[in-house]
Amino acid sequence: MKSILVIVLFALNMSIVTGQETDYGQRYIEDWKQFYPSKALSRGIHNSIYQYEDRSVKNISAWLLLNKQLLVITSDQSHPFTVKNKIDARLLKIQALKEIDTWEQEKPHQNSLALYTSLINRAVSPVSQANYLNADEKVNINCERLSAIQALAASAIESLSSSSADEINSSLARLKRSENYFRTIGNVSNGFNLDGSCENMANKGEATANSIAQLIKFAQEQLLPKAISSSPILGKTGYSRALSLYTDTDLTPSALSEMALSEINLVRGLMLDVSKNYFQEQSPNLPLPKDEKELIDFALRAMEKDAPTSSADYLEFWTELNAKAIKFIEEKEIATLPEFQTLRIMTAPESAGASARIGWVASAPPFDPNPVTTLYLPSIPETLPEQERIDFWASFNKPFNRIIVIHELFPGHYMQIKISRESPHPVRLLFPYSLYIEGWATFTEKVALDAGWEAGNSLTMLAHLRKRMENANRAYQSVQVHYNGWDKAQVMKFSTESALLAPQFASSLWGRLIRSPMQMTSYFLGGSEFRTLYFSEKDRLGDDFVLKNFMDLILKSGPIPIDEFSPILSQNFQKD
Repeated sequence: MKSILVIVLFALNMSIVTGQETDYGQRYIEDWKQFYPSKALSRGIHNSIYQYEDRSVKNISAWLLLNKQLLVITSDQSHPFTVKNKIDARLLKIQALKEIDTWEQEKPHQNSLALYTSLINRAVSPVSQANYLNADEKVNINCERLSAIQALAASAIESLSSSSADEINSSLARLKRSENYFRTIGNVSNGFNLDGSCENMANKGEATANSIAQLIKFAQEQLLPKAISSSPILGKTGYSRALSLYTDTDLTPSALSEMALSEINLVRGLMLDVSKNYFQEQSPNLPLPKDEKELIDFALRAMEKDAPTSSADYLEFWTELNAKAIKFIEEKEIATLPEFQTLRIMTAPESAGASARIGWVASAPPFDPNPVTTLYLPSIPETLPEQERIDFWASFNKPFNRIIVIHELFPGHYMQIKISRESPHPVRLLFPYSLYIEGWATFTEKVALDAGWEAGNSLTMLAHLRKRMENANRAYQSVQVHYNGWDKAQVMKFSTESALLAPQFASSLWGRLIRSPMQMTSYFLGGSEFRTLYFSEKDRLGDDFVLKNFMDLILKSGPIPIDEFSPILSQNFQKD
């Protein structure tokens, strides 16, 4: 990979650096695209389809050297690059630290057979599915990928020294399917080489299959007998390191746990106050229940009864809710709405499996030329028992969704991502600050409520507080599981009894904690940082504070570290 070596030499000879942030940031981006072409493709960079991963020892060493040199440069506050654009420099520094941690500490190229298996299995399908390529281009690219697959298999055999038993067994089954596919790739019937333009396709397919077979044999004979036991739990050292990298702070797990627990207790008190108000609204002539949990449960049950009855009902409700949110943002002058809407709202297909039960936002990649975002709403088959469906929709009740529309769409995720695509800083699009994304969406709930969204509706406020409690609980449980060793039973007990988590979300919590322990902290940490910034700016400007100016500047600046906004706001908005 010539470009990586070129930039390494460039970084070593700092006397020729121009100091222009776009030059240096772009240099790193170009080499990141070369090292991670599949990731680049997923970000909407379509020309990355012409490259594929090289995981040779030489290439990984070059990539490590590049990131170490980048770390030196971005740590030097006197360097022209950091002076001209210290925010992008900081994001590049965070990125370099993460890359060094991955390839020097975690070393997946040495202890993860799945790293190579996933690349081999995904080599052909993205090309075949690329609607911006013609038939000849697809054949030519896939023909070249046969050599890349052979190289990947050889790199795996050269580098791997260990892997977990579960990972090996899972990979072996997937690799066997790939071997069988490539042994028949020369057949016209498989659609890979219809016009015969890939010369000696049958021989190349056979050679590729043989290289995968060698990898399978290596895994069976060399890796499986000495398979290591692995755990998804990070442990004290691993979690501390991951938290530092993720937040770019010196925040300790213990401090995070204390902050989150304090928030849980605070929000529980706020929920109690709202529940008291709601009880008195509904039963003015009855005495308040003495038991706090009974009082909160009374309001939560009422909230969960205000629920959709079917996927069709839910879709109609959301379509109306989306329009209402847009009108509210405009009338209250909360933020400048995007000029052109590129949003679709659909019911999640049953083929999505477990994801269909919670829904998701399929955001357009930052560099995709067709930036359509799709909100897939949670769904459940009508064929399931009635009580199961009632319980399901109770978790996705209407008060809850009146808050979620703010979080997910306006002025939350959809609006933030759409506006950030217009940023002149590609570094911020490719390497966004981790706490910004969920932190922003969480913070916008507070902004909307302060502006009068669902004013006077106790159940909507209760839904917001319950979600705020859930965010704190996610951060708290992330520490408890990965730092303090809590098991699933402990997590479920605390989450449902102390954090009052809804059943549908409690059932998916453990899996998310295992898969994404750091991301689970971002709702609470990012939201807290934005709230602090918001109140600080209001205090600084007093009557001169203009919400729309505040929101627009943050949206246009892109996903940068939240503590960088204070000086930006001070420079842009002065008190009269």
